Amino acid sequence: MEIAPGYEKKSLKAGEITQHETQNRSAATMRLQTETFTSEKKAMAAQQESQIMRATTGLINQEKHTSSTHQNITYSRHNTGLTSVIASQHYNSQSNGQIATVKMIEDEKARISFEDLENLSATSTQHEVEMVKAKYTEQLATAVKNIKSAKGDQCRKIPTILNSMNLMVRKAWEVPTHGHELGSALCNALRTNGGLDFLLTSTNNVEQQFASAKLLEQCLTSENRDYVVSNGLEMVVTSACICTKNSNSVEHSRVGTGILEHLFKHSEQTCGEVIKLGGLDSVLFECRKNDVETLRHCASALANLSLYGGADNHVQMIMKKVPMWLFPLAFHHDDNIKYYACLAIAALVANKEIEAAVIKSGTLDLVEPFITSHDPSKFANSNQAHAHGQSKHWLERLVPVLSSKREEARNLAAFHFRMEAGIKKQQGKEGIFREIGAIEPLKKVASCPNAIASKFAAEALRLIGEEIPHKLSQQVPLWSTEDVSEWVKQINFVEYADNFKESRVDGDLLLQLTEENLNKDIGINNGIKIKRFMRELQNLKKITDYSSRDTNNINSFLTAIGHEFSIYTYSMLNAGVDKDTLRCLLDEQLIKECGITNSIHRYRILNAIRGKRPLNKMIPKTTK
Repeated sequence: MEIAPGYEKKSLKAGEITQHETQNRSAATMRLQTETFTSEKKAMAAQQESQIMRATTGLINQEKHTSSTHQNITYSRHNTGLTSVIASQHYNSQSNGQIATVKMIEDEKARISFEDLENLSATSTQHEVEMVKAKYTEQLATAVKNIKSAKGDQCRKIPTILNSMNLMVRKAWEVPTHGHELGSALCNALRTNGGLDFLLTSTNNVEQQFASAKLLEQCLTSENRDYVVSNGLEMVVTSACICTKNSNSVEHSRVGTGILEHLFKHSEQTCGEVIKLGGLDSVLFECRKNDVETLRHCASALANLSLYGGADNHVQMIMKKVPMWLFPLAFHHDDNIKYYACLAIAALVANKEIEAAVIKSGTLDLVEPFITSHDPSKFANSNQAHAHGQSKHWLERLVPVLSSKREEARNLAAFHFRMEAGIKKQQGKEGIFREIGAIEPLKKVASCPNAIASKFAAEALRLIGEEIPHKLSQQVPLWSTEDVSEWVKQINFVEYADNFKESRVDGDLLLQLTEENLNKDIGINNGIKIKRFMRELQNLKKITDYSSRDTNNINSFLTAIGHEFSIYTYSMLNAGVDKDTLRCLLDEQLIKECGITNSIHRYRILNAIRGKRPLNKMIPKTTK
C-alpha cells in the first residue's frame, strides 16, 4: 500500500490483485453502515509490512483497523463487535466481486461497548429511550439479515455475531425501569425480521448451536414463546435438555434451564408437551447442581409449571416428587432460589387434589419465615430476573392463589402482588391489576383477619390507587358488631349481615355461636348453609389471636397437639381452664364445660395432658 499524506486516492495491493478506491466509493460504503466502519480508512490500515494479505480473505491487521475505526466512528469510540461485522459485510455487497470478503477482526481482549444502553437510567426521558431503541432495533435487524445471507467462509462468523446480539439483548434487559420496553422491542425485532426462524434452523455447527441457544434464552418473551411453540417446540426442548446434560459446562446448564423456565410459562398443553419431551426431568436433574444461577432457573421453572401446569401436570409433578425437590431449594441461602421454590409450593398447595402430598414434603413450612423476613420493595430490586415484574398472563395465574384456603399460599400471593404493585407503578402500568381481576381478591385479603396477607394486600392496593377496605383485626374476641357484620359479608353471607347486627353479635358471641343459634336466632334455615357458616367459623378460630384472653397460653398447648385443635381454645378459656386446672381435666368436663363433642379429640387432649409430653414443654411461658 502506498500512502501519500494529504492525498485522497489510495490503492490496496494483495498479490496480483489491486483494488483502487476513491473518496466517493468510501462515502458510498459509509451510507450503508453509519456505525463504526469507514472503508477508505480501513483500506489504508490494511497494508502493513507485518501483515499477511491473501486475495481470498483480505485479512486486515487488527491494530490499524481499531485505529481507523476510532478516527471515523460516528457515535461509539470502541465498538468493534457487532457493528464491525455488519459494516464489513455491507462493504462486500457493494464491491461487485472486485475484492474478496473482508474478514471481521477478532480480538479476545476487546470489549464490546453499549455505552448508550448502559447510560440509560430510571430518570432517562422517553425520547432518549426511543432513540436508543430505534438504534439497536435497526442494528439487530441488520445483523439478522446478514447472518441469514452468510455463505461460505462468512458462516464461520455467525456464532460471533449471535454472541454479540445476545450481549446486546442482555444489556437492554438490564436497563433500570425501561429494560422491559427495550428488551421486548429487540425480541420483537428478532422475530419480525426472521431471526427466530434462523435460531430454529438445525445446524451441525456445535458452536453455532450453542450461540443460538444462548440468544434464544434471552429472547423468549410471550410473543416469541408463542412462535417457538408453533414452529419448533420439540427442537428447542431437545436442545435445552442436551445443554443440561453437558455436565462439564456451567454455562450450558444455565442456558438449558433458562430456556425450560420460559417454556413452562406458556400454557397447560405446552407444559404437558415439555414434560413428555423430558423438560421436567432435566430441571429436576439440575436441582442437584451447586451453581446459583442454574438453581435460580430451576426454581423459577418449577414455579412457572406450578402456575401454568394445571391439574394433570400437577399430578405428574407429584409423581416425580417435585415437592421434595423444592425443599432444598426453599432452604437455599440465595433469596431468589428460596423465593421461587416457596412460590412453587404455594401454587401447588392451592390444588386440593394434591394438598396432602405437598404438605407432607414440609416445604410449605418455609414460606412464612421467608415473607416475614423480607421487604417486597427491596426484594424486587435484588435480582434482574424479577426487577421488571412478571407478565400480565403470569400474574393472572397467581390471582386464584389469593383465595386459597391455605394461609401460607395466601400470604405468599399477597407478598408477590405487593412487590408487583411497586414495579408496575414505576412502569405506569397500574391498570394491569384491574385487567386481570385482581382488585376484588386483593380487597378481600386486605380486610381479612390474616395479619400477614392483609398487610401486603392493603399496601398493594394503596400503591395502585385503589380504596383500602375495612380492616379486621386477628383479635376476634375484641371485634365490634360492625366487625362481625363485615366478616359475615366477606364469607358470602351478605343476606344475614343485618341479622347479626340486630342481634348485636360481637366477637365474643361470634366465637360461641352454635348451629342452633344460627338457625333460631340468626334465621339461617338451610342446613347446608349452616354447615358452610360453621366451616368458615372454624377456620376463623384457627387464625384468631387469643392473647387478650389467653394469659396461660392454652392456645399454644392445643396447637402443639394439632393446628385444628385451636378451635377449642375459646370454649376452654370461657370454661375457666388455666395451667393448674388443665392438669386435672376429665373427659366429662371436656364434653360439658368445654363443648368438645369429638371423642377422638378429647382422647388426644387428655393423652397430651397426662401422656408422653410434659405440659411445661407444651405450654410456653408467658412473656412478661
